This record gives sequence, C-alpha cells and structure tokens, in this order.
Amino acid sequence: MKKMIVAALAAVSMLGLSAAAKAEPVRLKMASTYPSSLTQLGTLGKILEDNINSASGGDVQIKFFEPGALVPALEVFDAVKNGSVDAAWSTPGYWQGKEPALALFAAVPFGPSAGEYAAWLLNAGGEEMMQKIYAKHDIHSIICGVIAPEASGWFREEITSLDQLQGKKMRFFGLGAKVMQKLGVDTQLLAGADIYPALERGTIDATEFSMPAIDLNLGFYQVAKHYYFPGWHQQSTMFELMINKGKWDGMSESQQKLVTMACRANIALGLAEGEAIQGKALAELKSKGVTIHRWPQEILDKFEETWIEVAAEQAAADPTFKETWDSLQAFRTEYQVWSDLGYLK
Repeated sequence: MKKMIVAALAAVSMLGLSAAAKAEPVRLKMASTYPSSLTQLGTLGKILEDNINSASGGDVQIKFFEPGALVPALEVFDAVKNGSVDAAWSTPGYWQGKEPALALFAAVPFGPSAGEYAAWLLNAGGEEMMQKIYAKHDIHSIICGVIAPEASGWFREEITSLDQLQGKKMRFFGLGAKVMQKLGVDTQLLAGADIYPALERGTIDATEFSMPAIDLNLGFYQVAKHYYFPGWHQQSTMFELMINKGKWDGMSESQQKLVTMACRANIALGLAEGEAIQGKALAELKSKGVTIHRWPQEILDKFEETWIEVAAEQAAADPTFKETWDSLQAFRTEYQVWSDLGYLK
C-alpha cells in the first residue's frame, strides 16, 4: 500500500510539473497595413486571424486591427520593433527604406512567379535570410501569403512611348519604383486607402496598386481608363506576419509551429483565390469602359534593361542586398533548367 501511495504521489507531482511547464496562452494584437475589406490584401489577414484562433483552441489568440486603429498603415514596422504592438500584417516591400534587401522578399521586377518564389523562400534559404535581417530590428517575420501577378499601371491617356512618362507623378511600390525613377517618373509610395483620393485630386497622375480584382474595388477606373499589363514589377507578391521578437521568443515551440503552419496555409489560399477571381474582374472593368493594354515589347525590354541597372546599383551599395540578390539569382539559374524542361511555354 505504501508503495502504491508513493507511486501515486509521484504521478501527481509529474503532472503538476508538466502543467507548470505548459506555456501560457499567447495574445497578439496585430496591426494591419491593409483594411480588412480589401480583397486578398486585407482579407488574407482576417483569414489568418480566424484560422489561428480556431486551430489553437485558445492557445494562441490573435486580433486583427484596421490600419490606423493602433498605428498608421506604414508605421507598423516601427511599432512591432519597439513592442508597442505585438504583430503586424504587411509585406516586406514597404520596408526597403529600413533595409534595402527586404524588398527582395516581397516582389522582384521580372522576377519569379509564385511557385518559383515560394521554392526559394521556403526551401532554399530565402526566408531564413529574411529573418536574419529582421532580427536586427527585434522582429521575427514569417512569409504568410502570396498573390498572383499584378497590373503595372493606370493612366488617364494611352502610353505609346516612354517619353510620356517623363515627369509624371505616379504611385509605385517596391523595387519597381526605382526603375520608374530612372525613367524620369516622380514616384510616391501611398497606402491603398490614400491612392484614389490622390488620383482624383490630381496629386498623382497615375498609379499602380495590385491585381484586377483588387483595383476594381478601389475604383481607379473612375479616374483613369487605360490599364496596363503585364505587372513586370510584381509577377508575384509575398506578404508577411511580423511579430515582435521578444514576443516570438517567449512562445512555446508548439505555439510557434502553429503560427508558422497557419502562414503556410495562407500562402496556398492566397494563390488559389487570386488566380480564381481575375477573369471576372477584367470583364467587369471592360464593361465600365476600361481599355486593357499590354506593353509593347520594346517598352518591356527597356523596363528590364533599366531594372538590371537598378539591381546592380543596389547590390553595389548594400552588402546584404547583394548577398540576398546573389542567392535568388543562383536559385533562379538552377531552377530554369527544370522549368525549361518541365513546363509548357
């Protein structure tokens, strides 16, 4: 009997130790760069919130906050860095002013499609390189979504020559903006909600933002009727979940794994939805009087030539950019052998 009592007490003790070791539930306030109403760009953040909260059984609780509710849309990087918010839903491309190399983890001019991009990020060290850069700023970032190719511009008039771009004020994102600057365009980075008012008032002459289904909802067609493709500057665009590093490091391994796996699921969901909704959106835009254009090959060639110059300049100016760019280029060279054999052109 005595041995049985001792054994029972030992079992209770072990259970107590196990309970004590179990991590406390994690609560994350997640600021967003995009409003929840915005197709894909915002709705994928809301899907992430729902999936994490449902799958975790309360172990990880994340709450989506609209742009401006906690901090302005383009200030979430600093807010996560200093811990004034726990997390943020955004894209690394907004932070090239903080770290030039971060733009390479969002969208690359004449860069990879979603499958190739995800292959480099998730299986060839890309995301790990990104996380080392963010760690310098006390942030842990996870690739957490992707969308298909974007359009490359809304203009009031048809563009038949690059000379027409000279001096235009245009909202433009990421590394593509540096290409446009070299071609004489005065680029500005505006958050999504600020673009239509700026276009309507004439503060900007033209804009790019996203793909047809998203641009349709923002109403750019009411001001500009000429819509240009392909999105040479964003053949695919990656999104991220940024978490304050102290908050991330304080999570248990299982909590970290759950968040990471929810982000992996979000990548698949974003790609599938994005590919599904563009045809209908393009048809609706045409019905509203929008003229769809494809850039002439000679203009696309000039964009690409200018991008090669920009990439070389960026690599020469920043060692981290060069390291990241070299990694991506090496992977793309290796991948091309497979893509040339495996895919129909």
